[in-house]
Amino acid sequence: MHRPPVASPPGPPDQRTTARVAAALVACSALLLTLVAVRWHPLTGADGDIARTTHRWAVDEPGLTHVFRILTDWVWDPWTMRLVCAVAVVGLVWRRSDRWTALWLAITVAAGNLLQQGLKAAVDRPRPVWRDPVDSAHYAAYPSGHAMTATIVCGLLLWLLYRRRPGRAVWRTALTVAVVSVLGVGVTRVWLGVHWPSDVLGGWLLGATVVVAAVLVHRRRQP
Repeated sequence: MHRPPVASPPGPPDQRTTARVAAALVACSALLLTLVAVRWHPLTGADGDIARTTHRWAVDEPGLTHVFRILTDWVWDPWTMRLVCAVAVVGLVWRRSDRWTALWLAITVAAGNLLQQGLKAAVDRPRPVWRDPVDSAHYAAYPSGHAMTATIVCGLLLWLLYRRRPGRAVWRTALTVAVVSVLGVGVTRVWLGVHWPSDVLGGWLLGATVVVAAVLVHRRRQP
């Protein structure tokens, strides 16, 4: 009796399921954006409580704070993520001659960056301010560029790997690295006191929205 292979991730969801996920992410992103823009008090209150607590921990734990600064400034920095994406683009063109997917990947990451910068300018949310800061950042707070960029790049690369039906060990390793990177960068931004928690949540939601929308485009338009 033939047994299905167990070394690869499960098959991809159908187009309708992906579209429903995209719609749900758009709705959640829009709702959070609205609450942030109108400065909904329960949200800003929760943001403040969490931010004050994590900032106190950051001041009390300088060693861990230093590690988080290295991670957020070098390992999970948006430019590091874009460099990883650029390497993937070159690899798609050179090793697989897949110019369509390479172009799709580059355009999606660039569009995500434009969306992020546009929302920052439109919302113009101030960052947390501390008398004893442990780190600094520029531009507006919402959404978190680190969280959004990591979600987009890791999500797209993970999906590209998924399409190749990798072995179980490769898939689990890639999935673990992606999840740790996306969640980790969000934690570091709040811990270092340069973002409110909802900034990070917004970055995750918007990044996931871009990834799912890009997957829909790729499936429909791939030559």
